[in-house]
Amino acid sequence: MTKTSAVKDRSTKEVSTSSDSSRQVLAVIVTFNPDLSALSNLVSVLKSQECEILIVDNGSSNQVNIIDAGFDVNLICNVENLGLGAAHNQGIDFCEQAGCPYLLILDQDSVPLDSMVQKLIVVHQEKSKEAKVSAVGACYLNSQNNSESFFVRFGWLKFQREYALRPIVPADFLISSGSLFSIDTLHLVGRMDESLFIDHVDTEWFLRAASKGYQAFGASEARMSHGLGEQTHRVKVGGRERNVPQHKPFRYYYIFRNSVCLYRRRYASSLWKWNDLQRLAMIFVMFGLLRTPRWANLKMMFLGAWHGFSGKSGRTDFSEPHN
Repeated sequence: MTKTSAVKDRSTKEVSTSSDSSRQVLAVIVTFNPDLSALSNLVSVLKSQECEILIVDNGSSNQVNIIDAGFDVNLICNVENLGLGAAHNQGIDFCEQAGCPYLLILDQDSVPLDSMVQKLIVVHQEKSKEAKVSAVGACYLNSQNNSESFFVRFGWLKFQREYALRPIVPADFLISSGSLFSIDTLHLVGRMDESLFIDHVDTEWFLRAASKGYQAFGASEARMSHGLGEQTHRVKVGGRERNVPQHKPFRYYYIFRNSVCLYRRRYASSLWKWNDLQRLAMIFVMFGLLRTPRWANLKMMFLGAWHGFSGKSGRTDFSEPHN
């Protein structure tokens, strides 16, 4: 087991003090009430791909079990849920202390496939010779139905899909899980926005990076398995089938609130705003009008939009837990 010490600031944390500075990549796993068997498998996979590993637990009810599991990794235990932005920033701080040149962010329900980490490093180093790289992201397979993801570009009519048909695909933003960042780039672009709490933390960072001249890329051959949400629906949109994740009602609060918050920021491109408005409209129709629990979803959507216009940020407490 790694050695831990207690620190107090916004919450009490247990922070391991040992790390291997020879590792190139610090893999940061953010957890909230994780399945310990799945977490153990993820840790094992990352160790086989030669990563330094940090688990940041965001106030899980089974936190004691995580500590007692003896994963032999670095561990930060937050007494309360500080949100994804704060957890990622804790990972950035630890990455600096450990001396790792790269930071890899992973959700607890993501699992890298064969040599994913090394493939991300190769693409990052290759593209860095000719461009300012914000991050390089893996292509993921939906763990529910094994369908393949696509990378996203901003289109004049809607978000455009860039499928993994080439080894390296330009992207306008990436999901945080499976994304490899250079610690030097994180210094220049800045840390994650903790005020967003959950949704759009990754979107905001990539919009900010793009405004500074950085470009994201997808690495088609770097693959992982990834869960999209509590339930995924296969629907036809614009004549093509796509996976649409359904979330618990409180998540629609953060999705709508944080979208509106970002619409008010100058560095958020007009093209992204137009594309995202269409995405919100689709979410409103599908989960506010067509699928249950309609009223609970609508309530959260309207409250989130109102708070976005009002400038409210940070965590908002509801009866449901945040994840």
